[in-house]
Amino acid sequence: MKRFIFALLIIISSSFLFSQEALKSIEENYYDFLSLKGTVKRPTLGYRTLSDSEWIYTEQFISDEDEEDFEEISIPEKSKKIIDPWKNNLLGVKKSINGSKRLAFKLYGLEWYNSINSETPFGQNDGALWQGKGYNLKLTTGIRFQASILELTLKPEFSFSQNKEFDTIGDVDNYSWCNKRSFINKEIYGTDYDILNYAGGNIDLVQRFGDGHVKTFDWGDSEIRLTFKNFTLGFGTQKPWIGPAMLNPMLGSNNSGSYPKFDIGLRRTQLRIPGLKWYLGDIEGRLWTGTLYESDYFDDDSDNDKRMIHGLSVSYAPSFIPGLSIGANRIYMTSWKTSNFKFLGKLFLINNDNGTDSGNDEDQKVSLYADWIFQKIGFEIYGEYGFDDFSQNKKTEPFHTGIYTVGVKQYIPLPINKLFPKLKKDLDLHSQLIIEINNFEMSQDYQLQFPYLGYYSHGAVSQGYTNRGQILGAGSGYFGNSQFIEYKVYYPKGSTSFHFHRYCPNNNIILSQAVYTAAEQGSKFQAAYYQNYESYYDFGISTNIFVTKALNISAGFDWVEIYNWRYYQGREKRNLQLSFGAKYNFF
Repeated sequence: MKRFIFALLIIISSSFLFSQEALKSIEENYYDFLSLKGTVKRPTLGYRTLSDSEWIYTEQFISDEDEEDFEEISIPEKSKKIIDPWKNNLLGVKKSINGSKRLAFKLYGLEWYNSINSETPFGQNDGALWQGKGYNLKLTTGIRFQASILELTLKPEFSFSQNKEFDTIGDVDNYSWCNKRSFINKEIYGTDYDILNYAGGNIDLVQRFGDGHVKTFDWGDSEIRLTFKNFTLGFGTQKPWIGPAMLNPMLGSNNSGSYPKFDIGLRRTQLRIPGLKWYLGDIEGRLWTGTLYESDYFDDDSDNDKRMIHGLSVSYAPSFIPGLSIGANRIYMTSWKTSNFKFLGKLFLINNDNGTDSGNDEDQKVSLYADWIFQKIGFEIYGEYGFDDFSQNKKTEPFHTGIYTVGVKQYIPLPINKLFPKLKKDLDLHSQLIIEINNFEMSQDYQLQFPYLGYYSHGAVSQGYTNRGQILGAGSGYFGNSQFIEYKVYYPKGSTSFHFHRYCPNNNIILSQAVYTAAEQGSKFQAAYYQNYESYYDFGISTNIFVTKALNISAGFDWVEIYNWRYYQGREKRNLQLSFGAKYNFF
């Protein structure tokens, strides 16, 4: 007991260091916004997890208190030139123990999220939470210890979904236009595409998780890690966000629940030539292997309940082109067997294996990206191109299975006091415009071959690029397209954003039906196919307010118009999502 009290006193007397709270949290979005004008430096390039994300301010100061009792803290200088409207709020800190740089801990803020969907499931980038029809809830908190090279993070999450009944594809009686394999059992709420796809069931993308409420415990961003300088290796369940995309990353997001993985690599590190003072830029690289799991609603074969995933991500930010970063990512998915660890080595090789063509039950995906920030004007532009397996003929079909993402971010100043000089109060307002466009539809050359569900599906690895029934990458427009625009205003006590999001989750369903259709069908063909694309129009408002320095509350309103619901011409749905959350950041 005495030892416990002594340790507690040490913790209480310790100093503070800023740290990240969670991927896609209000804190990370804020830090990302600050990076447009150079107030902070991004800690990662193309691969980030919770542990990798400790944001660094460009200016430093030492507390006015006794320097022996306080660590040097990376925070912006309190100057009007520094863009930092939330400087007086608690954004989450890592606290050193007794002033030691080798011993530290962090309490992750207690976070409570709630949403209500009136008519249909709606939501993405929400981890293991299934935001079904009705009421949904997620709770998370955690703690992190750091002792020299050892990092230990425990940050699980609990979620609940009321999961009220709604119309699934299997409930619709008239699909005369599709290539029916067999009609889905209405008691099984598995893949959206079980009756529509030519092969059936080649992706584990769940429509509804059973016919009752859903409770989920997920280890979330938990792991144990060893880090020496910037070389790191770890085991845990932290989900990687891969690439520059803000909303729909191709190969890694927090759209699904976590999965256990082992990784090894190099965090963002300055590249210098030994013996010379030449700085060539920053590099980053990560190699990982993990286990993906099938949902309870895919099939009854227990032999394929888990799969292997092997990944490689490398990035480079050249010193001679300020603000630019480029990178490449490669993924192998295979069945679960010891011999398939060989694909870890194949990540570094160039080959033309195409799944079953090579005699292996494997699926590979590649993406290339570029991201360029112009800090003087607060502008960022990024793009990512991905392809699935390899083209049979690189000369004539270089864009076979190709998909792409482009996006821009722009800082927009709001000099309210200059526009209205009679205002007595100094209003510290700043804003940001974000636009992101994704196209995940099948390449046109594929439409002349055979039906193809898309980038996240596969014939041999039948569950596709999913974990427990949700996509590992883009949460909207996964086999279609997505157009997103958001305008966000930051002020000292919080932020407010307005967004419009149009997306078609799966145009490939319709395109796949047309592959073997004779042209002479004429108008009959057109009526049966081209008018059946399902399309979502989301108009949303969200806000978060710091009630105190530590307590932040948030609220959101999304009105969603859905046309050709479940790919049925003329069928419309309207969904209202109301969301509310609260978060308390310790220290």
